[in-house]
Amino acid sequence: MAEFLHTPFTILHIIACAFLLLVILIQPGKSGGLGALGGGGAQQVFGGSGAGNFLTKTTWTVAGIFFFTSISLAYLSSSTDESMRKHSAALQKQREQNAPLSTSTTPEKTPKPAGSAK
Repeated sequence: MAEFLHTPFTILHIIACAFLLLVILIQPGKSGGLGALGGGGAQQVFGGSGAGNFLTKTTWTVAGIFFFTSISLAYLSSSTDESMRKHSAALQKQREQNAPLSTSTTPEKTPKPAGSAK
């Protein structure tokens, strides 16, 4: 089921990213934002004080969608069987590489450095 949800969530996430970027840039700030470049077009379309409320609500809504899709995609990508198998295979391979080569219980004698006292 995760495979069916991954593609629509990814598409929704990309759309939310692009729309959130535009909505934030259109919002009038202290210096006017990008709305100042268009001659205050946002104020004419939404009314004098309506632009702030509408854009603020839109920003919060799209940000909520963005956070929801981010968390959902993170969960879906970490909970699939394939990622679990890859993770367990990597752990098994790491354990095999870190396993001791000799199974004897006697410590090996290391050669003494040159010039050391006998």
